[in-house]
Amino acid sequence: MKNVLVVSNDNAGRKQALMHRKELHKFLLKRCQKFKFISIDELETTELDDFDTIFAIGGDGTVNKVVKSITVNKAFDKVIGIISCGTANLLASKLGLPSSLNKTLKIIDNNKIKEVDVMNINGNYSILRCGIGYDAEIICKTPQSLKNKFGYFAYFIAGIIFALRLTPKLYNITYDNKVLETAATCLIIANAGNMYKNWFSVSEKCEVDDGLLDVFILKAKNPVIFFLEFLLILFGIKKNNRRALYFKAKNIKIQNNWTVCHIDGEKNNLKKEININLIPEKIKMFCK
Repeated sequence: MKNVLVVSNDNAGRKQALMHRKELHKFLLKRCQKFKFISIDELETTELDDFDTIFAIGGDGTVNKVVKSITVNKAFDKVIGIISCGTANLLASKLGLPSSLNKTLKIIDNNKIKEVDVMNINGNYSILRCGIGYDAEIICKTPQSLKNKFGYFAYFIAGIIFALRLTPKLYNITYDNKVLETAATCLIIANAGNMYKNWFSVSEKCEVDDGLLDVFILKAKNPVIFFLEFLLILFGIKKNNRRALYFKAKNIKIQNNWTVCHIDGEKNNLKKEININLIPEKIKMFCK
């Protein structure tokens, strides 16, 4: 870690990113030959060649933009350090990076690095998950005012509200040369399946470097049945049944007429066939 680029989303974490910038500046002064701070809006026009390490100050959406920049520029020698201060911070949690800045910097000082898979979703790059239906409704339609007031708990509140109006849609799904047609209220295709920090996961033994996509299909449309399936997930019981399907795949294609989608927490209008492929172990990240 000699030459460092710091990419900051200054609106993240109710302006917590601004405070993290000051502490990170002190940390880098003692360790680096050169470092530069930029805003997330400047990333697309910034040359990455001069840097060996990129810090992302923000949430999962900020990390996603850094991953996209590295992938598009084929700058796979760079190492990402996540300074989490977003609403969810799911990837940081998956990598064992805490919300405490001081504890995160101590972990980064240990210089342990994991090579993480990347999802290519119709040319959009994701390191976390793509959600369609119920999952996307929560992520895309939870008001910012609610997130500012309650933080990540806002998604839990929205989840209860949206569960009362589940709407199934018909999907044609092809994965690893198998075909599935099903009516579902939610599809999640994940590289990391953990939700609500690391409280539970919608996949079984999901790892970010296993070369596999983890797919969760929720078919329940009655709120009572939905909450029953949700409780089973909370207790780690993930079995295929008439309410839900779980499986792993190397690639997946999804067709339907259409519904809202999110990629790593950012709304995306994919109004055509969705093709998701995995690029194995391409992104280097600091981890615990």
